[in-house]
Amino acid sequence: MTLLDAVLFLPLLGFIALLIAPASVSRMAALAISLGIFVVSLGLIGTVTDAPGVYSFVSNSQWIDVPSIKYHVGLDGLSLWLVILTTLLTPIAVLVSWKYIDQRVKLFYAFLILLEFGVIGVFVSLDLFLFYVFWEVSLVPMYFLIGIWGHERRIYAAVKFFLYTMAGSVLMLAAIIYLYSQTGTFDYVAILQKLTTGQVALTAQAQMLLFLAFFLSFAIKVPLFPLHTWLPDAHVEAPTAGSIMLASVMLKMGTYGLVRFCLPLFPETAHKAAPCVVALAVIGIVYGALVALVQPNMKKLVAYSSVSHLGFVVLGIFSFTQQGLDGAVYQMLNHGVSTGALFMLVGYLYERQHSLEISAYGGVATPAPNLAVVFLITTLASIGLPVLNGFVGEYLVLQGASQANFTWAVFAALGVILSACYMLWLYQRTFYGRASHSVSHHITDLNSREWAAALPLVLLMFWMGIYSQSFMPAISTQNALILQRVNGSAAAALQAPVVKEVANAR
Repeated sequence: MTLLDAVLFLPLLGFIALLIAPASVSRMAALAISLGIFVVSLGLIGTVTDAPGVYSFVSNSQWIDVPSIKYHVGLDGLSLWLVILTTLLTPIAVLVSWKYIDQRVKLFYAFLILLEFGVIGVFVSLDLFLFYVFWEVSLVPMYFLIGIWGHERRIYAAVKFFLYTMAGSVLMLAAIIYLYSQTGTFDYVAILQKLTTGQVALTAQAQMLLFLAFFLSFAIKVPLFPLHTWLPDAHVEAPTAGSIMLASVMLKMGTYGLVRFCLPLFPETAHKAAPCVVALAVIGIVYGALVALVQPNMKKLVAYSSVSHLGFVVLGIFSFTQQGLDGAVYQMLNHGVSTGALFMLVGYLYERQHSLEISAYGGVATPAPNLAVVFLITTLASIGLPVLNGFVGEYLVLQGASQANFTWAVFAALGVILSACYMLWLYQRTFYGRASHSVSHHITDLNSREWAAALPLVLLMFWMGIYSQSFMPAISTQNALILQRVNGSAAAALQAPVVKEVANAR
């Protein structure tokens, strides 16, 4: 058993423990469990960063004999920081929900920990069937988090979220089964090696259909324009913790899938589809920003900003350049930190004023100056101000896009300008001006629990903006190997395989 196995299964054990624990201790138990998992997950960093470009903490054992399905997990530079982001945000989501959730508290925290289990499993699975199982597992707790603890239209939003994602999942399952019929295995490592070495040759038509099946499943989860319509409803109706986990880690399951599966498995088809995918990404960048600009609801504004920001990620992925792909992966992390913080701060305002309408606020900086400062830092990080995390990812994506096609970068840059417009306008209308009687009497400044949840994210915004080399080397090494498979010849791919394993890292 490796350390990665412990990080993966501790949330499942925590879920069971919370179900049988007394309701009176559920909050403290959830916080202790999630913090413990985060501390344990930090032990993964050294081994992966010291051996970039290979899979570490590998476990590979038979799960089901017929068909041959394996419990095969591993960690590399692409998945490491996404796992750490998940384990960091879970205790933050627990803290944010401390007073907000007052009904079925034990069940709420149990589902939150189960969601962590499903998401981590997605990021570490190296068997396609296992990946699909974790993909589906992650849907269930989020469905209940929205459907039980959401706002007025929670059932509609939960069902819409579930149906959209399930529709894509069915296509992905069909593609996985077809790959198994051609290769005789669900093992991602084995499938990739067979495709790379030519042991298995797929026709151009089969490659296109398989690529589309995987791509549509991941594009719905991203979500990529025009498959984004479920996202604003889900965010508006979800509780604050649900919005944080949905925006920060669940949406990254889609972009992670594009990098991990769509590009290496179907490189030629990915190149053929790139102009269409990039067109959708650029439209999403501009469209998401324009729609965010006119939103009267704070959560909807942040939700549409996610459509715009994740368009940058897809643009970077399909630029097929080192800078573009590095920026895309880094932007996944940046978006998780800054947008997660935005939803958290919007949740703080909602707890005080019980309204998500921007018109219900104004002058909040007067009674809550610390909240105003934290919100401003998060706003500037989301915009992409230098020294904060958002700048690094957006700059690399635009640099990579300009190398591939300068026109792409020009249109994408409009999203950066528009993001400054809608975020600063949101900040002005919410925090400046004369405070109304309602704001003065109901809005209070951050308390110690709220500081405990917000401060780690604020520090990360500066750390990731100033010292990106703490994170980038492992990401760049893995991305270079993926690009060698995608852009290089078969001979080059054979000399430096995309997938290697280190089994003795424990």
